[in-house]
Amino acid sequence: MDHPRTDGELCDRYARVSTAAVNDVLRAGGLTRQVIPHAIAPVRDDMRLSGVAFTIKGAKSLQLDGEMEERAAMLEEIPEHSICVWDTSGDDESAQWGEVMTMAAQRRGCRGAVIDGGVRDTEKIAGLGFPVYARYRTSNGMLGRFRMTSWQTEIRIGEVTIAPGDFMVGDLDGVIVIPRAMAEETLIAAEKIEEDEVGIKQMVTSGLEPREVVERGGYF
Repeated sequence: MDHPRTDGELCDRYARVSTAAVNDVLRAGGLTRQVIPHAIAPVRDDMRLSGVAFTIKGAKSLQLDGEMEERAAMLEEIPEHSICVWDTSGDDESAQWGEVMTMAAQRRGCRGAVIDGGVRDTEKIAGLGFPVYARYRTSNGMLGRFRMTSWQTEIRIGEVTIAPGDFMVGDLDGVIVIPRAMAEETLIAAEKIEEDEVGIKQMVTSGLEPREVVERGGYF
């Protein structure tokens, strides 16, 4: 689904709102299972991400034939403004993301990666200004341990279903997924929440009692 605003514009604006505000909007719309499991965390606390899901699926595998060629084909299909999202089928051994893959993705205009699995070269990635969220860190590469099975197909991480093109926002509170069809209206509502909260915070700092804040339309 196309939006009146470009993906790039939406991503830039999403980068300025919190996952908490986005979450509140989606909850009000009945979507309560949009948060990626909290064990998937940024490799550095100040990392934020916003972008469009480029989905990747894989599983443990000992197969080696054509592995590098498949990785190259996947990397060459990454579009601008994307977030690479890995469904690893519960892998607990391999790093699906590292420094060189980060560099290749950055050249494509990719905005970050979310991996339900591992990352390596963590210190080097942290210095590249590229936000990566992962479940664990390991020196194990995935060659001979894990293999991609598809990309740009619907995937599932925890209780969250992610379709190619969905929007994703991440900060220190984690990562949340916004269905593409709701991306613009969700953004506008989240921006309104953050605008309103400026006034609520002013009421609190002015000394109003919590009851008075609520009576004036505030919340906690």
